[in-house]
Amino acid sequence: MSRSQRISLGGLDFIPDLSGALYAPELRALLVADLHLEKGTSLARRGVHLPPYDTRESLYQLRAVCAAARPRLICFLGDSFHDSHARERIDSGDLAMLRTIAASAETIWIAGNHDPAPPEDLGGRVAAEIALGPVTLRHQPGALARDELEIAGHLHPAAAVHARGQRIRRRCFVADERRIIMPAFGSYTGALSVRSEAFDGLLGDFHVWMIGTRAIHRFPASAVR
Repeated sequence: MSRSQRISLGGLDFIPDLSGALYAPELRALLVADLHLEKGTSLARRGVHLPPYDTRESLYQLRAVCAAARPRLICFLGDSFHDSHARERIDSGDLAMLRTIAASAETIWIAGNHDPAPPEDLGGRVAAEIALGPVTLRHQPGALARDELEIAGHLHPAAAVHARGQRIRRRCFVADERRIIMPAFGSYTGALSVRSEAFDGLLGDFHVWMIGTRAIHRFPASAVR
């Protein structure tokens, strides 16, 4: 896992990983947002044909992150499955891998807008949101109560910066003093600019942690286009 960057929230340090996962070493908690398993087969049903291996690729990457971090808790922050029938379409080998990952630690599936009722036969438990120390983990970011802190997914953030005469755009973590919004982990998920209207009103003076090929790069809001 990347060790060169930290995101602090509520007195906890979180390590942003190149995979898009977030790790809290003090609590040995691994957070993963927006896997969107079986998005490839969902697209195929609508006539958009892509290689149908997004679930397997995402799970291979997740397994590698879990092997590196050895978490006590794995929390999926919603939209783990792309639709209500995704569980039925997962290959049996991929399903076995997912069950093995879920059995390796305490596992919590937070409900998302794509999977409001995550399957309950994969291990772990389902929740609308949970507390991780002083921080609330949920799927969709929104208005915060007084003194509330939050980590969420849902928006699939990306950021663009200009460097060496080039515009570089990457998935990113974005955070201010009260919340972290995580990038999507899934292989076919796409990403939304942190400058888009969807982020309006959610962030104060923020920074982004852009996911590069070999490292995580931190930039202030003033550098983001």
